[in-house]
Amino acid sequence: MPDYVATAPARPGRFRRFFSGIRLPLNDPFAIAGLVIYAIFLLTAIFASQIAPYDPSEIIYSESYDLAADLRPGEEGHILGTTSLGRDIFSQIIYGTRSALLVGSTAAVMVALIGTIVGVTAGYFGGWVETVLMRLADIAFGIPFLPFVIVLAAFLEPSIWNVVIAMALVLWRDTARVIRSQVLTLRNRGYVEAARISGSSDFRIILRHVAPNVLPMSFLYGSIAIGWAILTEASISFLGFGDPQSISWGYMLQDAFASQALSRQAYYWFVPPGVAIILVVSAGFFISRGYENILFPKLNR
Repeated sequence: MPDYVATAPARPGRFRRFFSGIRLPLNDPFAIAGLVIYAIFLLTAIFASQIAPYDPSEIIYSESYDLAADLRPGEEGHILGTTSLGRDIFSQIIYGTRSALLVGSTAAVMVALIGTIVGVTAGYFGGWVETVLMRLADIAFGIPFLPFVIVLAAFLEPSIWNVVIAMALVLWRDTARVIRSQVLTLRNRGYVEAARISGSSDFRIILRHVAPNVLPMSFLYGSIAIGWAILTEASISFLGFGDPQSISWGYMLQDAFASQALSRQAYYWFVPPGVAIILVVSAGFFISRGYENILFPKLNR
């Protein structure tokens, strides 16, 4: 008879164990719709230079070259027409996708990362560490977000990164609070106590047993932060505190408002960026709804 050698099952790598808590909410139709919307806008941002027929800042003149072209949708090949300064609206929509996703994704990563680190540290170690971190969270809760962003943008140079900095300094509070409460229940679980008794370090326990169980919650608040960041950037740009050198959907709305597009019934100018903002923000909340079903399966009953 052949000799068989018993082999132990292969152990997953460290990164695979750490990210084992990540699951895409593919069982929820709303979450799938949100992921599809994000995928479309992501592809649009990547291939913006190939999709957009014009430079978004290029001024298109009339046939006599004496005035900037103010064209309606469909005229002279312009899908959504031009602004009062002769800039192609469709090209601005396409390039505005880059600013929106850059701000949204960066702010989401910062909010989720800072909130997760603070929440896990406070919940696991407790004591004075928890007291200090949660008092900082209380201070962050007392700061009104939009006025804080406006003041920050007024003191710093106009930039889309003002929104990212403001969200990183303020909006981590929600993520930290919720993750802390979850870690308080995890740190007393049997497998955590067994790892502690076996001599595992606190850092190893957090990475191997605690962090994978809170990652879905981090992704939940990260998906919400994407919508908040894009909406905040649009609000700041509309109020005139955005970067005038950067084409964004908020900048388009501010430009349309300053040019009295509504009174001129130029709906083709301000409706498309408004719809784009609604779609991206809604997609973030759709995905967060899917993560809620992963975290709380009883919601499906």
